[in-house]
Amino acid sequence: MIDRRQFSSLALLAIAALPQAQAQSNVPVEGTHYLEMQPRQPTRDRAQVEVVEFFSYSCVHCHAFEPALDAWQKALPTRILFRRIPVAFNEGLQVLHQRLYFALESLGLVERLHRKVFEAVHVQHDHLHNAQEIAAFLARNGVEAEKVVQAMNSFGVTSRLKPANQLAGGYGIEGTPSLGIDGRWLTSGSMAGSNPRSLLVADYLLSLATKTR
Repeated sequence: MIDRRQFSSLALLAIAALPQAQAQSNVPVEGTHYLEMQPRQPTRDRAQVEVVEFFSYSCVHCHAFEPALDAWQKALPTRILFRRIPVAFNEGLQVLHQRLYFALESLGLVERLHRKVFEAVHVQHDHLHNAQEIAAFLARNGVEAEKVVQAMNSFGVTSRLKPANQLAGGYGIEGTPSLGIDGRWLTSGSMAGSNPRSLLVADYLLSLATKTR
């Protein structure tokens, strides 16, 4: 039989354990909130911890996620490399949009136009189905359209498609947006519970990657 004094002591111990238990419950769980990659996927620079966003311009969730993701990635320490990989689940429009993103990247126009592409597709419903629609979009935004369209069809951009598709395949990307962490882990809104929560999981994995290098 437990007397009142023993009960009080046990209650205090239980209360003291609550913060630790709550903290443990907030720790992301492998297999639920993220997946470990087997085998490990290649990264661009082994000297840096890497985050890769797999996205598609046709993805409404990527559009909604972009403001939060962009603010998050701009606050990352310099030791962490952030990059985007456009994903094509089909051979049509998404490949064209892959070429568009890589062309913008090669010309230093991502900061200026990346979010505007999302807005064109999802707000203005200008889906950029072909080179002519893309050229018109670029002209409206004060960009030399011919230069970008030429870059889209260049050898440099074409040579980036296969590695991008291979990396997406290696990570097992089935939906966007998804975040690859240092070639070792993958998380997404569907795993984390929401796209904003996937950034919390990514923070945890980046900390783990830094500690275990």
